[in-house]
Formats: sequence, C-alpha cells, structure tokens
Amino acid sequence: MKFFIDNWILILLALTSGGMLLMPTIRRGGGSAVNISEAVRLINREKGLLIDVGEPAEFAVGHAAGARNVPLSRLQGAKELPSNKTLPLLVMCPSGGRSGRAVSQLRSAGYEKALVVQGGTAAWRDASLPIEKSA
Repeated sequence: MKFFIDNWILILLALTSGGMLLMPTIRRGGGSAVNISEAVRLINREKGLLIDVGEPAEFAVGHAAGARNVPLSRLQGAKELPSNKTLPLLVMCPSGGRSGRAVSQLRSAGYEKALVVQGGTAAWRDASLPIEKSA
C-alpha cells in the first residue's frame, strides 16, 4: 500500500497513457469502419462481401441485397464465410451495434480486411440502397 501512496503520480500517469492508447480502438467499436459509399466501392471494385451478423429473424425482416447471414453467435468457424481471407468483409447488423464485436472475432480468425459498415442495415436503407426480405 505504501508503494501506491508514494508513487500515485506515476500510477496516474500510467493509467492515463494506457487510456489514451486504447481510445482509437474504443471509438471505432473494436475495428475499422467504413461508411456506406466506401462499402459500395469495396463491393464493386475489390469483390467485398456483405456479412450480416444479425439473428435470422432480423435478417428475414430486411437486409442489404446480396448479404450473407452469419449470426454473431455462430461466427466462429461458420461455413458461410469465404475461404479467401484476403477479401474485404463488410460486416453489418440491423443497428450497427454487434458489428464491432464481429469484426474483432473475424480479425482474430485471420480476416485482415474485416470492416464495420457504419450504421448497419438502417444506414444502408437510408442511402436508398437495395433491401431484400427473406420468406
């Protein structure tokens, strides 16, 4: 305890600098993010794939056209993911809240170009891009 009292300034400095190092990761939601227009560019020019990590019921209500449904709970080792880990994976969900966790898992699995689509399906719909519904 005496160590903490005698060195409180150094401890505060270490905690502050650690927090500053983590800030970019926290702001991005655990991974890199792209806006809707950049996501469309990656799909068209770099063969990017849309991955919707929403639950099947959410996916059925409405999802970005061409998106594959891989729920966050089944993401590890999912067969719906491409074997080519160099392709951009554009990860979205209905609100955009689960995408950051999914991107972290995908990057751990070797998908270096996994990116969060900011705003998720709602932003896709707001941009007047095609939405599909499952039966």
